[in-house]
Amino acid sequence: MEAISAEEMILDDLITTFQRLFGLNVIETTSIKRGWLNLKWKVTTEAGEFLLKQYNKERYKLFNPEELLFAFTQQIRLHDQGLACPRLLSRNERILLESDNGELFMVMEYCQGILIPPGKTNARQIYDLGRATGKMHRLLNDGTLGIKNSPQFIPPSRQERLAHWSLVREKTREADKPQLLADIETQMKATEEMDMDILDFLQAGWAHRDLWVDNLLFNDNGLRAILDFDRLKYDYPQLDVARAVISCALDDHLDISLASAFMEGYSEERNVAEGYLTYSLQLLWYMESTWWIHANMNQHSVPPARFAKEMIWLAENHKNLPALLGGVYKPKRTIP
Repeated sequence: MEAISAEEMILDDLITTFQRLFGLNVIETTSIKRGWLNLKWKVTTEAGEFLLKQYNKERYKLFNPEELLFAFTQQIRLHDQGLACPRLLSRNERILLESDNGELFMVMEYCQGILIPPGKTNARQIYDLGRATGKMHRLLNDGTLGIKNSPQFIPPSRQERLAHWSLVREKTREADKPQLLADIETQMKATEEMDMDILDFLQAGWAHRDLWVDNLLFNDNGLRAILDFDRLKYDYPQLDVARAVISCALDDHLDISLASAFMEGYSEERNVAEGYLTYSLQLLWYMESTWWIHANMNQHSVPPARFAKEMIWLAENHKNLPALLGGVYKPKRTIP
């Protein structure tokens, strides 16, 4: 007999618990190989298709349980108000469930749709994503949740960031990886030249905080669903805008027509000032560059390598962004 893998044991445990809690008989299961550490399966029942998402015990330690449950409640609220996102199922008022063998998992409706590779969306898809993102931000920031004293990201000073890059450069030299030095120097140069006044344009608010192609499902003509609200917190909605645009519209170069289509959709739901996308992209780079550009980035798996590519492009083009984005959709209304 073949040995049962750890993943198969977890699936059997989850199915047993799922069937008992919801009274549904699982007919078929399909593993979904996407995401970091957490396991996911599509399960087919007589009542339809659902997704089981197991929370890896080590990854779960990185989350604050109260903040995670808060994110789930907001996903439910957004779904109930018409946002394209999966409906979460609860049992005895619990969303995060525990299996018979102690595995944490959740159940949600299975959303049909396709994953689009980075930079490969079409204008209809990214326009619809822009409109959905604007709706999500409008609902999250409608006053229901209030505001917090400070956002998740506190931008460091130029001096702090330059000190960081100097340390990264030194570590890269010590590791004898001269092929990485040019990209690190690019980050340093962009930091030296950055207009720190853009930080005055930041508008704090509730945001998804993980809005990239792996968390988006499309059809040929639009968006089907925004996925994975686990990181939802009080931060900067502008970061969602920039992350979506750079993920969906940057191939070898940023497709300005796609960026414009996103902003046209977004502006149907929220007021934005001219230059909003430029500031958003610069802010995204200032936050994320230190995550992906470092002495070990030559060992990146596929998603981090893509993020590093985005940060390198943004650093190389940060001074040209106003000119590059000059043709982007200009809002009919501006924020005073």
